[in-house]
Amino acid sequence: MYRKFLLAKIHRAIITEANLNYEGSISICPDLLQASGIKVFEQVEIYNITNGERFSTYVLAGKLGQICLNGAAAHKGKPGDKIIIACYGYLPQNEINLFNPKIVLVDGKNKIIKK
Repeated sequence: MYRKFLLAKIHRAIITEANLNYEGSISICPDLLQASGIKVFEQVEIYNITNGERFSTYVLAGKLGQICLNGAAAHKGKPGDKIIIACYGYLPQNEINLFNPKIVLVDGKNKIIKK
């Protein structure tokens, strides 16, 4: 049996851009992708702390410090909003007690303060 668990989280990131005229997704700073283990094109859940919106999309690599909502997702937040980016996956029963998710905390400029 497999059960779904949090694999990685980028906590309290700040949206730096919202680009409505794009095909869709979220662009995330490469440093945050590396620290969290979240991969390009992987599905993520976005929780907007500022306005309560919740949605899923896929990841693109952004520029340093960038968190950009693209396409339809741009309607779900604006620059300055705080968000949580979460990635989930399935674990087999024998790995559940051994697994620890990667939690990345960032400051107001999307710099890593704890991982």
